[in-house]
Amino acid sequence: MPVIRQPAVAGTFYPDDSVELETVIKNFIANNQKTGLVPKAIIVPHAGYIYSAPVAASVYSIFQNASNDIRKIVIFGPAHRLPFDGLAIPSVEQFATPLGAIALDTMSLKTLEDNQLAIVLDKAHQYEHCLEVQLPFLQTLFDSFTLTPVLVGHCDASRVEQALELLWGDQQTLIIVSSDLSHYHSYEDAKVLDQRATLAIEQLDSDTLDANLACGSIAINGLLKVAKKHRLKAKTIDVRNSGDTAGPQEQVVGYGAYAFH
Repeated sequence: MPVIRQPAVAGTFYPDDSVELETVIKNFIANNQKTGLVPKAIIVPHAGYIYSAPVAASVYSIFQNASNDIRKIVIFGPAHRLPFDGLAIPSVEQFATPLGAIALDTMSLKTLEDNQLAIVLDKAHQYEHCLEVQLPFLQTLFDSFTLTPVLVGHCDASRVEQALELLWGDQQTLIIVSSDLSHYHSYEDAKVLDQRATLAIEQLDSDTLDANLACGSIAINGLLKVAKKHRLKAKTIDVRNSGDTAGPQEQVVGYGAYAFH
């Protein structure tokens, strides 16, 4: 029997009933439609669905007609639960959600470990939400794929850059960075900060973005470095905050969706 990482935030960040979950995701995508070429990489937010899913759905909607085009998905996100140095990968064989289990790309994970770019640390993944909340979107959109999940701890963006270069793959490989933007500022202040983060992403400026602008700044900066090497361009798909989606405006969290071609 395969060793499976069970969902940690089903029923809190998103519905734990499979039928309801699939319906909710399809509705978010239908209500936040965007069009364009299928991206090589995307940045998406990772809060509870009522807050961030409308923004995430805006970039995921681009993949509606690409269900067979993506076979490998590499996803990086910041560790919120357990502090550690470097990058952390799991030892399990599958990640599960209410929509079923996803097979991990064990060869890619072993490549990261063999190149001393990541350590196996299941405790970091056990309760982490930033990667998990993306999985039901991926299961709804794509017919068959393997997953390479990587959590980012205390390290330099160059570590992420090296890992992404190893995992970059071909057109059937999608790179995802899971990150929110500014945290717990007033609505108006958040708009200013999130615009600053957006400008840095659009300009592939890996020197400006920091933890005050995005919780996943290390992962984003690593992606920006690789995107510049591969001569990709970043496009802003959607930028909103929790005051726009489902929360009060006194203190908000910023969310951005970006595509790289």
